[in-house]
Amino acid sequence: MAKIIVLGVEGDDGLWIADLDAGTVSKITSPATGDLKAADDLRKAGAVVVKGVNLAALAKSADSVSGGFLDVSGGFLDN
Repeated sequence: MAKIIVLGVEGDDGLWIADLDAGTVSKITSPATGDLKAADDLRKAGAVVVKGVNLAALAKSADSVSGGFLDVSGGFLDN
């Protein structure tokens, strides 16, 4: 089974598709119809939409992930 994740980042209207098996991430065209469009519209209105993912956190850099994501500053959990 392929592991594909569609991502949207707060403050960015674009969507991304990550293929975990292939190790790739690509920007995708915003959906014009269907469930993905409905979910994208909700997220643009401020909702958080999660399905099938049990951890997602925005990091400031790759170093903050590999160096200890629970650091007091510079890591995952900083706002």
